[in-house]
Amino acid sequence: MEDSLIRVENLSVDYRPDQECPPAVSRVSFTLDRGASLGIIGESGSGKTSLALALMGLIKKPASAGGRIYFGDRELNSLTEKERNLYRWGKIAIVFQNSLDVLNPVLTVHEQILECLLRHTNLTGQAAAEKVLRLLELVGLKPSWNTYYPHQLSGGMRQRVLLAMALSCDPEVLIVDEPTTALDAIAKSEIVSLLLRLHKERKFALLVISHEMQIVAKLTSRVMVMYGGHIVEEGLTRDVLKNPLHTYTRGLIQASPALNPYLDLWGIPGESDQNSPEGCPFYRRCQQKLAECRTKGPLLEYISLERKVACNQGGIATLLLGRGLKKTFVFKGRAVKACDNCDLSVRSGEVAVLLGESGSGKTTLAGLLSGVLTPDMGEVLFAGEKVRGNSATCRPKGIQIVFQDPFTATNEHLSIAQVVREPLDILKLGSKGERMETVRQALKDVQLPADDEFMARKCHSLSGGQRQRVALARSLIMEPRLLIADEISSMLDPSTQANVLRLLKGLQNAKGFAMLYITHDLALARKIADRVYVMYQGRIIEDGSVVEVFDSPREDYTGKLVKQSL
Repeated sequence: MEDSLIRVENLSVDYRPDQECPPAVSRVSFTLDRGASLGIIGESGSGKTSLALALMGLIKKPASAGGRIYFGDRELNSLTEKERNLYRWGKIAIVFQNSLDVLNPVLTVHEQILECLLRHTNLTGQAAAEKVLRLLELVGLKPSWNTYYPHQLSGGMRQRVLLAMALSCDPEVLIVDEPTTALDAIAKSEIVSLLLRLHKERKFALLVISHEMQIVAKLTSRVMVMYGGHIVEEGLTRDVLKNPLHTYTRGLIQASPALNPYLDLWGIPGESDQNSPEGCPFYRRCQQKLAECRTKGPLLEYISLERKVACNQGGIATLLLGRGLKKTFVFKGRAVKACDNCDLSVRSGEVAVLLGESGSGKTTLAGLLSGVLTPDMGEVLFAGEKVRGNSATCRPKGIQIVFQDPFTATNEHLSIAQVVREPLDILKLGSKGERMETVRQALKDVQLPADDEFMARKCHSLSGGQRQRVALARSLIMEPRLLIADEISSMLDPSTQANVLRLLKGLQNAKGFAMLYITHDLALARKIADRVYVMYQGRIIEDGSVVEVFDSPREDYTGKLVKQSL
């Protein structure tokens, strides 16, 4: 591309080239255009800083950097160290994180900026000293502060000094590595505003490296997501943050309090595992992994004009899809449209909330989606296959339902073990001993005792909250990919309700199943939903993210619900 200022081809960084370990950066390719802004996000250890060091030519032996890096039409790997030094400040500059460690503690602000000018420009004497003052003014520091030492400055002020040093040679590319880490909210806002202003005025290309999603959202127009040294997703920043296509990206967004002001925060389960060089780097933590993902590493490929994703399923898969669903009941000679042309989808690992008042058709729609009811018109697909009758509910890794009333959902004359084991007994899954061990684990998962005495108790001896946990254990014993929870907390007291919901969301996050949660409680929906569907008089009238639906409702009915819940 003729506008590309930086072009990276198959860049790899390996800190232990003599050992059989995956590299810190693995075959990364991208471009950065003149005046453009690009963000790189990911957890600590994902390879972001190593990529920046490679761009700066700062990977030193015994570590190695492979691939090609072009600045314009010049390949940087072919430069001598002297030529690299000229590029390093005159063409590409970096603002490192941990400003107190980067700045020399025994030099003043003036001396540190002046050193950059004397080493990398032709300025000398008074001209260099005057530019130091101009640079301080440029980044919002008073000229009198040029006599200060780093320890005398706040974190935000030290960050401005580093920025002044980076801009001292008028670079065409500026890399900022975690520019707001450890800063207070006011200092963060000031640094972001400063970077936006400088980027607009000086028109340098900006590369922002951060684990703070909201910072990248404010500073960049394009973003790349890194995990385990790989780019797993790329696209326009607004599109990636609004509609992530990789399960890892979704996890990062869900863990960001700035992007999810309502949602209870849950980190991505599991630890980063980079010991296996084969297969998908996110395999162990992925909520939709397939057997092939263990050995088949996905390529970063276009799935639309502006979007790339590295996933063997082409991104987050749609697990449940209901299209044009209609269901009419006849009551005393009168036809009642319980569902009227309803469309609904749930993606792998997603929590979708179906919201509406009593009688709006929520439970009927749940019955149609699970196959318990047969639609008059429309179809339901689960994992790409058409749902017919109990084809999705009477098998492992299918759909399971937890009903509203735990007292009618569990046979009070059966023991706890019999209730939980019932699906395994019906389907004859495993030996008797294996079934009992599975029951014990399911009870532990829902935080109930798993000893013989407890399992022998009859269900009628349990409280409402305990019976709901037993019903949940019975559903989870089938390892569902989708759990439909129909008003499961509405009959519980507030404390028990909170405990059950916290447990359910924790299990969903840890085990990775998708969930369709049905409720009339807006406050609850805010806490758990990734996506919200609003149902009214048999129709789905609105859907979107929690922020979209609750902060900017399109329908009057939704707005009325929101106001009544405040």
